[in-house]
Amino acid sequence: MTATHPAAETGARERTRRAILDAAVVVLAKSPTAPLSEIADRARVGRTTLHRYFPERGDLLAAVGRYGEQAMAEAGARADLASGDGLDAVLRLCQEYFELSDVLTVAFFAAGINDQDICFSDSTVVDAVERGRHDGSIDRELDAAWIINMMWAVLYASVDHVNTGAAGRMKVQSMTLRSVRKAIAAQQ
Repeated sequence: MTATHPAAETGARERTRRAILDAAVVVLAKSPTAPLSEIADRARVGRTTLHRYFPERGDLLAAVGRYGEQAMAEAGARADLASGDGLDAVLRLCQEYFELSDVLTVAFFAAGINDQDICFSDSTVVDAVERGRHDGSIDRELDAAWIINMMWAVLYASVDHVNTGAAGRMKVQSMTLRSVRKAIAAQQ
């Protein structure tokens, strides 16, 4: 009998867990009420395997919410919010978030996830907005909370626009960045 190395088992378990979460995001983005069997099929695991990781649908949805928060935090890190003027930092963040359209679709529209207390912004976002207000790149008359809420409203509209097929991803991304820029940039 061959002993299984604990690290290999943990790595395999983590890959399976990640495959289930990736599949859940893709499937739920297209159909927020999709059955767990569809998610298991997309992840290429049996339904019993899915239930070993996530015994109830609510457990999976909670994990997808945490997965989304992590993906958004990673997007914030890639946007390098501490660099450049505040407006450019916010626009880089919007571009990174736009790339998470399936994650955002699930966060915005999937029952059981959209009612979770998902953290959509952190202090680095507020800091970037405040920096922009002070460096003159962002309109000083708009407060940070307003700007962040407006950014999320535009991202919501963007995700919906792509999902309904109203325009292609590249066109919507361009319109998203243009809209945010026009809405928050300081008047020259």
